[in-house]
Amino acid sequence: MTEIFDEHAATNFYFDRGFNTEAVKLLPGEYFVTSKDMMLVTVLGSCVAACIRDNYSGIGGMNHFMLPDAGGDPNSPLNASARYGTFAMEILINQLLKLGARRSNLEAKVFGGGNVIDGMTVTNVGQRNADFVLDFLKTEKIKVVAQDLVDVFPRKVYFFPKSSKVMVKKLKNIRNNEISAREKAYRKSLDKADTGGGDIELFS
Repeated sequence: MTEIFDEHAATNFYFDRGFNTEAVKLLPGEYFVTSKDMMLVTVLGSCVAACIRDNYSGIGGMNHFMLPDAGGDPNSPLNASARYGTFAMEILINQLLKLGARRSNLEAKVFGGGNVIDGMTVTNVGQRNADFVLDFLKTEKIKVVAQDLVDVFPRKVYFFPKSSKVMVKKLKNIRNNEISAREKAYRKSLDKADTGGGDIELFS
């Protein structure tokens, strides 16, 4: 389990001058857990991020997954990747518990699943991701205290585990074809996503 944790844990650390805090940016297929007072950031199109925390200790984490599963054989080794929902959710919860969170105290806020990829409306990846994360948390009996799912806009998510605060910026100034190209690139190389302007909504 340690090797898997090291392989997929986010490593893009920086100091955010705007929020005056240590931060880490998650790319697709990554997750991060922490007991520190810091900020976790990611950019989502059709992908989904679950922000889960212990509401007593403030230990929390975020993941960023691209698809519910690898399709076909549920035992495929491809499913053992944080790019896929089941593994991404399980590894996030397991690492939170390892860090000292109590399962009975866990609560979740979930974001993403936008319909932003041209030509992908038939497979409806965003909706599938949104349905998956809600079903998974219901099965695991983890309460969802906030959500901002589906829609047509990409989102930038800022998560502060210690306070439970989440800020979501809808990236309305990014053209759809840019997001489409970006998510297709995600599936090939997990490149970083740029950000754009938009209103910020607070999920406290």
